[in-house]
Amino acid sequence: MSYESKLKSGFIDELFEGILMLKDKEECYRFFEDICTIKEIQSLSQRLMVAKLLREKKTYNEIEEITGTSTATISRINRCLSYGAEGYNMILDRLKEKNEKE
Repeated sequence: MSYESKLKSGFIDELFEGILMLKDKEECYRFFEDICTIKEIQSLSQRLMVAKLLREKKTYNEIEEITGTSTATISRINRCLSYGAEGYNMILDRLKEKNEKE
């Protein structure tokens, strides 16, 4: 099944092609430290953690306490988990599978 993003553009395609060329975690740190602010990287990682905690059935209050994320952002991420493009679920499933093998 093919996914057609509403965001699709040549610029974004080039960005994603570059990201797919990163070979390891160190290269990810190097690239993302150059392309994003520290706050942007922290926000992205925080959102992924919120999605993980939501899947673990943590309450909004627990998630807010653990991550410092606003309930509005938690709610938005929860909607993505239920009705989004399946990106969070895809990555969280792969991370879970990798961690179970280790």
